[in-house]
Amino acid sequence: MRKTSKRLFALAMVIQLTPVSAALDTARQAELLYLLKHDCGSCHGMTRKGGLGPPLLPGNLRDRPPMLMENTVLDGRPGTPMPPWRGLLTEQEAHWLVEAMRRGEGL
Repeated sequence: MRKTSKRLFALAMVIQLTPVSAALDTARQAELLYLLKHDCGSCHGMTRKGGLGPPLLPGNLRDRPPMLMENTVLDGRPGTPMPPWRGLLTEQEAHWLVEAMRRGEGL
């Protein structure tokens, strides 16, 4: 293998081994909170108390399984106005958003 190929192979292995649970940087967290307030807020209310969509307040989300919520964020809800965000958000970002909503972050 040529030197460049070896480096690219090594880089690919590092990327592949990077844990999915690695923390999102603060800039991306801020972008996600902005998305939560403005994009999600357009249906769920700017204060997340509900509107076209149901409320997204910690008390309303407490008993909902986080994985179900993450799947809803990523794949939407067919037959409702809830769009899929897969392709725009990673699974890690959907997980972070769900946890942020459950904590009441950005309210």
